[in-house]
Amino acid sequence: MLKIGVLGAGHLGKIHLRCIQGLNEVYELVGFYDPHPETAAKVAQEFNLKAFADIDELIDAVDVVDIVTPTLNHYDLGVKAARKVKHFFIEKPITETPEQAKQLMKLAEEAGIKAQVGHVERFNPAFKAVEEHIHNPMFIETHRLAEFNPRGTDVPVVLDLMIHDIDIVLSTVKSGVKKINASGVAVLSDSPDIANARIEFDNGCVANLTASRISLKNMRKTRIFQRDAYISIDFLEKSSELVRMKDEIDEQDPYAMIMDIGKGKKKQIYFEKPESLPSNAIQEELHSFAQAINKNTEVNVSLEDGYKALQVAQDILRKIEMNLNLIA
Repeated sequence: MLKIGVLGAGHLGKIHLRCIQGLNEVYELVGFYDPHPETAAKVAQEFNLKAFADIDELIDAVDVVDIVTPTLNHYDLGVKAARKVKHFFIEKPITETPEQAKQLMKLAEEAGIKAQVGHVERFNPAFKAVEEHIHNPMFIETHRLAEFNPRGTDVPVVLDLMIHDIDIVLSTVKSGVKKINASGVAVLSDSPDIANARIEFDNGCVANLTASRISLKNMRKTRIFQRDAYISIDFLEKSSELVRMKDEIDEQDPYAMIMDIGKGKKKQIYFEKPESLPSNAIQEELHSFAQAINKNTEVNVSLEDGYKALQVAQDILRKIEMNLNLIA
C-alpha cells in the first residue's frame, strides 16, 4: 500500500482526492496541503482528511506526492519531491518552461524515482479503444473547443487546452517535428483564447490543431488519416469510429460498400465502432502510476513526454507572438 498526499485542493485537486479515495486497494490517502486556510478547512471536513499545514511535513509522511497546483508551482514542488526521494505525479503542463522540465527529469533520474505527467486523454476510453489501430498516421486534425470559463485564463489556451492534443499527436506520430506554424487571438483575456497550429513532421505527417475557450459549444474531436484507414475519436462523448479499406472484396454481401479506385482496382469499406469501456480517466492514470511503482515498470506518460509536449506548446506560442507582432 502506497502512502500518498495531494498538493493543491482546488477544483482539480478535489477531483484527485475523490479518485484516490476510490483506489484504496493501492493507495492510502494520508492527507493534503493547500495554502488557503479556508479552502483547507472546508476540504478537510468534506473529505474527512488531514490538512497539513506544511508542504515538507506532508512530503515526509508519504511515498507518493500528487502535485495538483497551478503550473508556476510545479517545478519547485517536483524538485522538493525528488530531493526527498519521493515518487511524484504532476499535472500538465509539466512545468512553466522546457528548461525546468529537463532539470526535473535529471533530478528524478538521479533519485531513482518514478514520475508521471497528467496528460489524462491518454486514458480516455475512446482513445484507448482505437490506439492499437493507429499506425503511421499521415494527417491529423484536432478540435478542442470549450465554452468560456474564467478558471484557467491565467495561461494561454495552448497550455490550457491544446496541450492535451499536442501530447496525443506526439504519442501517435513516431517522428521528429520539422516545422511549426501557428496563429492565435486574445479575445476575452490577456493571452490567446483561440489558436490554430500546423505541425509538420520529418516523416511527412501533418497535424492541424485548433483550440478555443470562447466557443458556443464544447467539442473534443480528433480525426486521424493513414494508409487505408480513417479514425475518428470523440474525447468528450468517449466514442470512436474506425473506417478501413481492404483489398478483400466480399462479393456475397449485398450491403458491402465497394469503392472503385481506378485502373481496375476495388476496395471494400469496413465500418467499425470499437467498444469504449466506461472508466474514470483520472482514476485510471493514478492507478497506472501505482502499478508502475509497485511493479517497477515504465510509467504511461513520462516526464520526457511532458517535456516534449511543453516544448512544442512553447514553440507554438512563440509563432503566435511573432505573427501578432507582424500585424501590430
